[in-house]
Amino acid sequence: MTSSTRPAKSSSPEGTPRARGPYFGWPVFVQKPFTYRQGIAAGIPARALRSVEFRQVLWGVYVHARVKIDGLMEARAIDCALPDHAFASHLTAARVWGAVVPHTSHLHASVPRGRVRSSRANLVVHSSVREPVTFRGIRVTSAVDTFLDCARLLDLVDLVVLGDSLVKKKRTTPADLVAACEAASGRGARRAREAAALVRAGVDSGMETRARLLRVLAGLPELETDIRFYDDEGNLLRRLDAGDRSTRTAVEYDGRQHIDRQESWEADIERREEFEDEEWRIVSLVSKDIFVTPGKTVERLRRIFRKRGISVGSPRDDWCRHFPGRD
Repeated sequence: MTSSTRPAKSSSPEGTPRARGPYFGWPVFVQKPFTYRQGIAAGIPARALRSVEFRQVLWGVYVHARVKIDGLMEARAIDCALPDHAFASHLTAARVWGAVVPHTSHLHASVPRGRVRSSRANLVVHSSVREPVTFRGIRVTSAVDTFLDCARLLDLVDLVVLGDSLVKKKRTTPADLVAACEAASGRGARRAREAAALVRAGVDSGMETRARLLRVLAGLPELETDIRFYDDEGNLLRRLDAGDRSTRTAVEYDGRQHIDRQESWEADIERREEFEDEEWRIVSLVSKDIFVTPGKTVERLRRIFRKRGISVGSPRDDWCRHFPGRD
């Protein structure tokens, strides 16, 4: 990925949109964000733009209502709304990279310091010294810079979730995040360093991250992340979210609300029986254990770990600020 200069914007999306054929009865360019002026110039009536057939991503920027709005689509809306020197950043950039961040009703963009920050409803424009890169035709802060910027907006847990998901998407590595955060200064740098030190590879979901951080912030062992078991030919047989190999103890987050298929249910029973045959103790956590009764979860894990011979150390109450629960 390299930085680049964005080409001058056309007054008509995709040049001559009608020549490209219809899209849901409209010119094909409506599958991407376009401005009100561009839509009118292409023959879309104002009343249609105001109807449920179109969605306003930003003030004056539209897309067809059937189009899925993801990070790339949000960044393209920013591209329509702001001058050429602007670029997607912060939480919007995180979504461009496919990472996990909390939902927000506002999009985020940045402009170089000294340039005018054009305001627009539901769009936060920051002044930045970042050098953007180009990803899928979109100017955006790099994955590492995005992590650093989001340290000013997110709390510790959400920032580690972001870091784990960036690593999962292969946008960066834990080592690169640690190195960049060690060199950072200014607002958010301390939180970035703390979070980067907790980012791990091999994490499949934000809830796995939260389950790990609940343990760590309570003074319990972090455990080994992403334990994998292979056969003699190197084929993956089984995987555990986190565990201690020496005592054969594991903690798994189970995000399923129900099992839809008979095959899945049978496979799950078979998998657990295989671990039980090898004398593994698997502790399963669900959403309620993290968000509703985290205190009970901490005590449950402490009790099980001690019984299994895992040293738990001194209790800490740092988890209380990040996992308030609803006990």
